[in-house]
Amino acid sequence: MASITAPGLEPAPGPVRAGTATRADAPTVPAHMLPHRTPAQLLTIARQGLDEAAHTNPDGLRYAAAHLAALRAAAALLAARARPAAPGRRARATSVWSLLVLVAPEFGDWAGYFALGAGKRAAAEAGIPRVVSAREADDLLRAAEQFVTVVESSLGLAYQPPLAA
Repeated sequence: MASITAPGLEPAPGPVRAGTATRADAPTVPAHMLPHRTPAQLLTIARQGLDEAAHTNPDGLRYAAAHLAALRAAAALLAARARPAAPGRRARATSVWSLLVLVAPEFGDWAGYFALGAGKRAAAEAGIPRVVSAREADDLLRAAEQFVTVVESSLGLAYQPPLAA
């Protein structure tokens, strides 16, 4: 199987904070494809998913959990940067990764990387054995951690790890 290489760690040119661009300038996404949570909520769930992935032993399930965490981070960008399209003809279904490129083109490399892993995630979730190696699961987990961090930085949201009890 071909190996996928994660994009570099370079964050977006600068943080995109609320109010930088007017909501009217934001790209439109069909309303039914926009997340129903805030960016901060989605990033919290993404961090929880990363923690779950780090503690999951079957390689396929670790891979799937890490990929889902990255999906939630991408959804946070959509929630922050997109506005609902005017009601009308329902657009055909598309992936979060395709929408991410539309809404945040500077994340195109990340979107391409995670889109390539979607099939493996689906196969792993379906319980197909040995679809993912330990190395691939570990690599995707590291990439998802980096992606979530870059998204947080881009949105101007700092992650505060919980204090050890």
